[in-house]
Amino acid sequence: MREIETTKAAGHILCHDITQIIKGEKKGPVFRKGHVVREEDIPVLLSVGKEHLYVWEKTEGILHENEGAQILRDICKNEYMSESEIKEGKIELTAQTDGLFKIDRKKLLAVNSLGEMMIASRHGDFPVKKGDKLAGMRIIPLVIKEEKMERAKEAAKGAPVFQILPYREKKAGIVTTGSEISKGLIQDTFGPVIEKKLGEFPVEIMGQVYPGDDKEKITEEILGFIEQGADLVVCTGGMSVDPDDRTPGAIKDTGAEIISYGAPVLPGAMLLVAYYKKDGKNIPIVGLPGCVMYAKRTVFDLVLPRIMADDPIKREELAALGEGGLCLNCEVCTFPNCGFGKGR
Repeated sequence: MREIETTKAAGHILCHDITQIIKGEKKGPVFRKGHVVREEDIPVLLSVGKEHLYVWEKTEGILHENEGAQILRDICKNEYMSESEIKEGKIELTAQTDGLFKIDRKKLLAVNSLGEMMIASRHGDFPVKKGDKLAGMRIIPLVIKEEKMERAKEAAKGAPVFQILPYREKKAGIVTTGSEISKGLIQDTFGPVIEKKLGEFPVEIMGQVYPGDDKEKITEEILGFIEQGADLVVCTGGMSVDPDDRTPGAIKDTGAEIISYGAPVLPGAMLLVAYYKKDGKNIPIVGLPGCVMYAKRTVFDLVLPRIMADDPIKREELAALGEGGLCLNCEVCTFPNCGFGKGR
């Protein structure tokens, strides 16, 4: 940086905040570090007693923090995102639509491992709403070597680090198992829970059927919904190892590919996720354990946003839910790791 007369500062970048103090009214920065001085700013600077300023002097191979932050923005920003005004070398990204927030974690780690720069974000694979803050990025020092920012671009080459997958409109069928329900011995309380959770997304519920514990009948009802155009079939109950629990076998008998029967998440260990192939589409079939009926947050809340965004779920991704997959019944929900932010 170098010292310059304020009257000659137009076009130069401030290296420090300029504070204005008006007794009884305000004390704070009138211009912040990184501000590009304009002609109309000069009288203001002189009025706060700044006849000389420290400004950034362009050096070959050295970038100002704002320039570096803009490179990080380009590495991160994708469709359906807006950016904040750059401030003290920091830029923030905000969601411009409801959807599923995705992170290329390898790229994020690679950039953050370079030092002198940082990208911080909310958790990936979680739903976001329009207006939600997604991430912030900045350069740590005032200036940074251009070569280092080239390394950041190389580490994150290809698609941006972040992505929002908008939700897709879907038709869903609900298959509620259990002879006690089909025979009218008890009232179904599972269906209303599923309807409420699906209601948070653009879903048309086609109907709900009660095939009891007859495996062939369960299979028939699942396939019936698919033939009627269902994009998602939710099967409730019958997911344990009891002899009368036939839902996993019934889902398998549809011919669907079982991605996983079981997930390292509590509540929700007996989750089943499968995909049925039809007309070039992979139609999710989900088997839900009983805990979804009574617990506020379960494994279903982790997989449903991905299903609604047409984000294919892989076996290894379900296995990775073990870290953070234990619900602690917090007063303010942190399951998993501050994912929902609402009380139970």
